Amino acid sequence: MRPADAVPGGYADRMADTPSGGATPAAPPPPSPALPPSGGPPGMPMPSRRRPWLRYVVLAVTILFIAACAVFMLFTLGQSLGVEALLIGLVAAILPVPVLIACFLWLDRYEPEPLKYLVFCFAWGAFVSTAASIKVNGFFADRFADWGLPDTLTAVFSAPFIEELTKALGPILLLVFRRREWSGITDGLVYCGLSAVGFAMVENILYLGGHGYRTGVEQYGPATGAQMVLMTFIVRILIFGFAHPLFTAMTGVGLGIAARTADRRVRVLAPIAGLLVAMMLHGAWNFLPSLALATGQPLVALYGYIGVMVPIFFGMVGLAVWLRAWEGRLTERILPDYVRAGWLTPPEVAALGSLGRRHAARTWARRVGGDRAVKAMRGYQFAATRLALLRDGMRRGLDVRPADRYRTLDEERHLLGTISAYRSFFVGRDPQAPVGIWDGQRYHLRFPDGQQRPVDPPDEPVVPIPVVLAPPPPPPAHFPGWYGPPPAAPWPPAGHR
Repeated sequence: MRPADAVPGGYADRMADTPSGGATPAAPPPPSPALPPSGGPPGMPMPSRRRPWLRYVVLAVTILFIAACAVFMLFTLGQSLGVEALLIGLVAAILPVPVLIACFLWLDRYEPEPLKYLVFCFAWGAFVSTAASIKVNGFFADRFADWGLPDTLTAVFSAPFIEELTKALGPILLLVFRRREWSGITDGLVYCGLSAVGFAMVENILYLGGHGYRTGVEQYGPATGAQMVLMTFIVRILIFGFAHPLFTAMTGVGLGIAARTADRRVRVLAPIAGLLVAMMLHGAWNFLPSLALATGQPLVALYGYIGVMVPIFFGMVGLAVWLRAWEGRLTERILPDYVRAGWLTPPEVAALGSLGRRHAARTWARRVGGDRAVKAMRGYQFAATRLALLRDGMRRGLDVRPADRYRTLDEERHLLGTISAYRSFFVGRDPQAPVGIWDGQRYHLRFPDGQQRPVDPPDEPVVPIPVVLAPPPPPPAHFPGWYGPPPAAPWPPAGHR
């Protein structure tokens, strides 16, 4: 195993200077490994759980609602475009979707979100948002026509508001009913981005199949239709395909901020501010071609796109890349609490700090334990990241109700037990690693003379290899669904020796 990159700051100093549990009294100290699995305080009743049948009813209603919107959109587009133009537009619109989805999943590498919620957001944007938008925009287009106003006003005054509102509504529902699945702004970008990708895909069917292929066929024939599809694809997707994800990402930033704050005012104002920014950007984007047409200066739109929208786009990309590493940096700030408590060792925290180190740890796990150890290492890394996010929420005081605090403490114990079970697949199995045990403050290493001596941790852990906390339990028979009990503390806590 090659040495890991140095971790700035020094773990020994960091663990000595950082108070256990953080600066906020809302975060209790980590549990001792010797405590029973229950995370709640003594005497607190177990909070009631949602009835399983109600969950299935909600799921069925959601699926039926999205499916009904999908059928409505298929019927509407088919009636408007015709079968041939619909199929050509559908094929052309689907081509960029895998690339865009891969970009958003790339942002979500540290703590991937459940697939069902990602699919929900994409389907919501593709069918629910487009169905609502096409009805509302059609209504206002008719009203503007009745009033003798140009229909371009629909693109400026109606479309930005209804489209951004409906695209964001799906992620907002997730935030309200599945708030624990939100770890911050990165999740907001992913959920809202996928909703926008779904919306753009269906909207592109209309432009590629209708304004592109069908218009060209009606004017000059199929060859012209194919050329117009290609031109529309280049302009609308290859050049300006970032538009819808960029607009809705502003709402995602607001929702992500609301998910990680305990201030009720911020929880309300941040999503509203993000949604308003998204609407204004969308309206400005639609206004530029109308302004160029009204002034007879086509360069006005080009200057607006290049001088305003492109810098905003690259600024958002930079923010997303920076936020992508936030969860890795968070583990280095938060997980030392569990190092002091005896659940983890300094090298393990160092190995979680970046995707490069995580990949190196998986390579090491494959060498010492094969494919099962790699799978366990991957699960361990995801669970450790989720544990860091959970404790960060405790420090921020996100849980106000006693039942929510109970669930948080219970989830903390569950994650610690999960981490202990995953560690049993690769801890103590490397013959090249030193034989030793970590007690939360120092190593106890066995030297060649047979003596075991305590050794203080170095300022920088250089080898991201887990050290034994206690004799590891045997690997579970049904990995990874079985979660073994947390390891027993090999030594009493500091101050009780």
